[in-house]
Amino acid sequence: MAPRGSQRNVNKIVAENRKARFNYEIIDTYEAGLALTGTEVKALREGKANIAESYASDEGNEIWLINSHLPEYLQANRFNHEPRRRRKLLLNKREINRLRQAINREGMTLVPLKIYFNEKGRAKLELALAKGKKLHDKRETEKERDWNRQKSRLLKTGR
Repeated sequence: MAPRGSQRNVNKIVAENRKARFNYEIIDTYEAGLALTGTEVKALREGKANIAESYASDEGNEIWLINSHLPEYLQANRFNHEPRRRRKLLLNKREINRLRQAINREGMTLVPLKIYFNEKGRAKLELALAKGKKLHDKRETEKERDWNRQKSRLLKTGR
């Protein structure tokens, strides 16, 4: 029989925002909990969430995840959740204040990078404090990626 801890998928990534690192310069990352209903957790466990077009917003003294899509859980019938509802992010007061200052003073953005389940089976969101890249920065990133790809090819054929 396997040890109890190995039965779960440790840090199982449910949804990932792949374009975030291309469109934004990531300054800092935070781990936030998500306030979810039961059917939302079950839908997340099925792995059909989408955070590609979502963002986090500061409203009042709280941070909210907006425009994330968690599809309805089919077995829940009338007790289902709304797929695009706003979800509260669970952060410390100190973290919330630091994020609010960065958003208001420095014009930064809160971008979700991925949703995953941690070791305890809790749904977590990796949230990034980011600055939007300009077009020339995106081109530079693309050139660098192409050069690294070409360099690795050259090293493989040179052996």
